[in-house]
Amino acid sequence: MPINPPDNTPIRILVVDDHTLFRRGLTALLARDAGLLVVGDAADAGQALRKAQELQPDVILLDNHLPGVNGVDALPSLLEAAPEACILMLTVSEDENDLAAALHGGASGYLLKTMEGDDLTAAVHRAAQGDSIIAPEMMGKLIAAYKNTSFKAELTNQASAPCQSAKTSTPTGLAMASLSPRELDILRGIARGASNKEIAREHGIVETTVKIHVQHVLRKLGVSSRVHAAVMATEQGLL
Repeated sequence: MPINPPDNTPIRILVVDDHTLFRRGLTALLARDAGLLVVGDAADAGQALRKAQELQPDVILLDNHLPGVNGVDALPSLLEAAPEACILMLTVSEDENDLAAALHGGASGYLLKTMEGDDLTAAVHRAAQGDSIIAPEMMGKLIAAYKNTSFKAELTNQASAPCQSAKTSTPTGLAMASLSPRELDILRGIARGASNKEIAREHGIVETTVKIHVQHVLRKLGVSSRVHAAVMATEQGLL
């Protein structure tokens, strides 16, 4: 379910990565945003589980390549320990199998460590509001994995994961036909992995207007996340 904290309450974050310098650097980066607060860090899955249970963070930034238990394998335990948390994978891995495993395990997003700092802080805010965040570089691999029948079922089931609300699906063709030309433009941007800011710049409109359009698109398509909307757009040949 979305966190929606009060405006004056920062989003509480747990950072999980086995490299001490990276954890410190990431903590310093996130501290630049007054709306974010790193409440703890961990170097492996065991530490992460204890910290998650103790601190009950809003968002967990989780590396995949951890000593002992990989991040994707730790997802179920972490979500059980902190059921209200959104978990964002933050990794160097561009492997589609890792992506599929992360989403199947309940992650709310999959980000790459090569992303810009401002994009990362924006992704944390979006995740805390219930959005699913996928690195643009991974969107094509996500769609390819989604077309695999077994993974398609897994991803559909993942709609009931934390930070998301399940909605009744509508037939794809009818749902697409209900979109206005502007909403179709917005959907194409979503399918490319563009942020609201990038979509706004492309179409010469303000970001708040894009946000409203995105909400309309998701509602009309009967989906709970940008990921599902992107997949539907690709299946319908909008890209």
